[in-house]
Order: sequence, then C-alpha cells, then structure tokens
Amino acid sequence: MYEKILVATDGSNLSEKAVSSAVSLAALSGASLVAIKIIPRYPQSYFEGGLALQATEVSRIEKQWADEGQAVVDQVKKDAEQQGVKTKAITVKSDIVSDAIIAAARKHKCDLIVMASHGRKGVKRLLLGSETQQVLTHSHIPVLVLR
Repeated sequence: MYEKILVATDGSNLSEKAVSSAVSLAALSGASLVAIKIIPRYPQSYFEGGLALQATEVSRIEKQWADEGQAVVDQVKKDAEQQGVKTKAITVKSDIVSDAIIAAARKHKCDLIVMASHGRKGVKRLLLGSETQQVLTHSHIPVLVLR
C-alpha cells in the first residue's frame, strides 16, 4: 500500500488527529513515517510586519522556534516508534509552508502526505489562506486530509 508517509504537524490539537491517523496507517501498511514541522523565518522588514530588532534577538527567536518545532516532531517520533513505526523527525525553515511540505515529500520519497485542514470557509479562508489547499493543488503525491 504505502511505503513512506509524510505527516505535517504544527503541534495543534487538529494536527494531532492527522498525526494519530498517519501513525495508524503506517502501522497497518508497514510504512515508515516522516514527521515534519515547518519553522517560519522571523519577518525582517517593516513591510513584512516585523518589528525592528537586533540581529541577536532575531537569532534567539528563530532558535527558540526551531527548538520548539524539533520538540514537536521528536514527540511524534517517540509516539510512533512506540507503536512500531520507523520514524524520521525533521524541521524545515520556510516561509511558504505548502512548498516546503511538497519538497520534503519529494526529497524523502514519500508516497503519501497526511495533514489536517481547519476547514475555514468564506472570508476567513480568503484572509488566512489554506496551506492544505495549496498542497492539494500542487502536489503530485497523494494527499490525505483530515478534519
């Protein structure tokens, strides 16, 4: 069925449902798992909405985000391996979440992407966008979306 499944998580309750389903599917199909968390870059310019901070402070914030992101995927790895699923935990620094997810799935030769959708509609979807929709639209790898 599947040999390698990429599961995207942001650590939220909703993405935990996607992680749980991905781990179960991997266990059933004998697949390995790649758990990924996308880490944003700190906005540097006024037009990106960032505050003017010293470079050392920006580095500290980005390191904190990276450490917190690594902790999220490390927990996924720990939980999955307790269920007998071989798992790789990775973080990727990117401002475009959907592109980073698709690129990681290609790089790690995954044959399924599992992720959650918040199910926003109308104006909220227009304002907040949908990373899941972008992955669905641009991925050549099958995508399983959970809500």
